[in-house]
Amino acid sequence: MSAEKEIGTSPEQLSDHDQTYVSSKTGASAFNTEERRRRSVAQMSSNVTGEIRNPLIGIPRAQLMQDVEDYAQEHQLMDILPILRKGALVAQRPHGYENMPDLDEHERDALRNEIAHRWRHPKILYFTVILNSIAAAIQGWDQTGSNGANLSFPTALGIPDSGKECTDAGTCASNAWLVGFINSCPYIAIALFAGWMSDPLNNYLGRRGTIFLGAIFSLISPIGMACSQTYGQLIACRILLGIGMGLKEVTVPVFSSEIAPTSIRGGLVMSWQLWTAFGIFLGTCANLIVVNAGDITWRLQLGSAFIPAVPLVLGIWYCPESPRWLLKKNRHAKAFKSLARLRNTPLQAARDIYFIHAQLVQEELLIEESGLSVHSNFFTRFMELFTIPRVRRATQASGIVMIAQQMCGINIIAFYSSTVFAQAGASNIGALLASWGFGLINFIFAWPAVWTIDTFGRRGLLIFTFPQMFWTLLAAGMCFFIPASGGTGSNAQLGAVALFIYLFDAFYSPGEGPVPFTYSAEVFPLSHREVGMSWAVATNNFWAAVLSLTFPRMVQAMTIQGAFGFYAALNIIALIMIFLFLPETMKRTLEELDYVFAVPTRTHAHYQLTQVLPWWIKRWVLFRKGAVCPELYKFEAEDDSIETFVDKSHEKSV
Repeated sequence: MSAEKEIGTSPEQLSDHDQTYVSSKTGASAFNTEERRRRSVAQMSSNVTGEIRNPLIGIPRAQLMQDVEDYAQEHQLMDILPILRKGALVAQRPHGYENMPDLDEHERDALRNEIAHRWRHPKILYFTVILNSIAAAIQGWDQTGSNGANLSFPTALGIPDSGKECTDAGTCASNAWLVGFINSCPYIAIALFAGWMSDPLNNYLGRRGTIFLGAIFSLISPIGMACSQTYGQLIACRILLGIGMGLKEVTVPVFSSEIAPTSIRGGLVMSWQLWTAFGIFLGTCANLIVVNAGDITWRLQLGSAFIPAVPLVLGIWYCPESPRWLLKKNRHAKAFKSLARLRNTPLQAARDIYFIHAQLVQEELLIEESGLSVHSNFFTRFMELFTIPRVRRATQASGIVMIAQQMCGINIIAFYSSTVFAQAGASNIGALLASWGFGLINFIFAWPAVWTIDTFGRRGLLIFTFPQMFWTLLAAGMCFFIPASGGTGSNAQLGAVALFIYLFDAFYSPGEGPVPFTYSAEVFPLSHREVGMSWAVATNNFWAAVLSLTFPRMVQAMTIQGAFGFYAALNIIALIMIFLFLPETMKRTLEELDYVFAVPTRTHAHYQLTQVLPWWIKRWVLFRKGAVCPELYKFEAEDDSIETFVDKSHEKSV
């Protein structure tokens, strides 16, 4: 197609400035044009307009087809060249497939079904997600094993932190710190080294290999804990457990996000939290099953967590490797085969592989423009988390949402619910039963997020649930003021505390439960995805370790009411940070998020304060139904003609 036909105006009718612009638009590849390269890098560095650009838009058909052929020749994909050409056309105009004469009706139906039947996908995709879910269940089971064991292992290992024995010896305070340290060992291990090990291990072993290695640690560590004879041995085994937890925590959400179709990515990636909640529930069930086993009860509670690791070790190699990881390693033919297994048709696989390739080229250009090496080592990539603007904003956002999970106070319940309910007057069995209810609610109320996370969005769920967690946690703490002496008083206190903890849990599960790992797994560019997720997981687990270490002593120093009130207040601080600094990622491809996170933090915060907050007050305080929330992000139109670009350029020049 000629430039005149595409533009609708002859070059003679345009100014010199406009002719230069048109020339760059019509005669160049997506990957080697200086004008397009600079414009794309600028958009990905400081996207003040909030425009989400498709790197293929504006390329003439003939040039696009030539680019596709060059790409196929370079990466030994000539055998799929015809379908790759169709895929590139769909990637260029993802919403214009109805008018593409190159596609047949079967191919159009497949693209329509992505919207009409968004959960209809190949079985291997769901098999992979199920195994990833089993990996998540291991994490939850590991947490609740120690939760139940807290009632008996300190005494069994000679470090009681309450009761007459430690009071007489004057060791209650020091033992409380030691019990907290034992509980926090996995999270300290993740924060200090296990999470960071995931980056080089992912680089060399891939997603499947890293998950397999983590599953091995998760298989042997619980058995070691069950056989521990001293608290030193228990500490060593819990550090090994932390290695397994850290490798899976970093890799599994990333793996899920990289194989999932965009329309259901949130629902599939949040399976991490959903099945972590299921693992918590299974762990509470196991704690109850062995409660009457006598002196070995705590050993069985800690050791039972090896059970879900068995199917993960056996099944992970049957899953396809992440196509994005394969592209990163320049294995394009294998990446297409992997995508072909994960998508319904070869056309969808071809579309995805070419679009991912085009965007990865842009990411490499962004890194080169920053004066950095595309093929950098771990330490360089870590520094780039804080030096490349687009990556730095993702680092900030993931850090906020991960810290918020610890600030909300969920883990004072998840780690110490048996202790909390015992302080409310429950017996050992009563405390375990109350913890079982906590685990059940955590699992049941995580299910709504499977559908709402891709409809209400990540931000929407967080902004709704944090205020509810504030008042329910505060109320749970205040219920400890109910007199606990005497039968009915004690029952009243326990019932009230359990009620508000369960309400708190019900609000946490569909919001701050699934969002942090879903969000952190998707916000980083592929070049920094492993190290970025390592940062996010290390941040989360560092503060989990701080919480686990300090809560027993905090209860002694501040009382249980003060500890609950402290974490309730942190919910409000977390809400403010999320409102100002957390961009929405719903229904954006992993590659489109490069433009979302190119919007400066100051621009995003100013938009929230000056446009979203006034709209919210008008809509929900003054109940003005006609109030419309302005959008920060907008897509570059797929059918933008060159005249539009010329007009914009001409206006700027004038």
